[in-house]
Amino acid sequence: MDETWTAVLWAILPTIVVSFVFFFILRNVIRMDRTERRAYARIEAQERAKRGLPPVASTGDGPAN
Repeated sequence: MDETWTAVLWAILPTIVVSFVFFFILRNVIRMDRTERRAYARIEAQERAKRGLPPVASTGDGPAN
């Protein structure tokens, strides 16, 4: 019985490891995109302020931060 569980563990372990790696990569991509959008919005607001244009109205698509 012990050999059976060891074989099951070795069979499913690669799937679990790949799933965790995929999860962390996808999570970091989403975080980087969110950070890049915030930085771009900040730069755009600074450029609009330099030119004397009014700030862009919030569309309400995301959080206020």
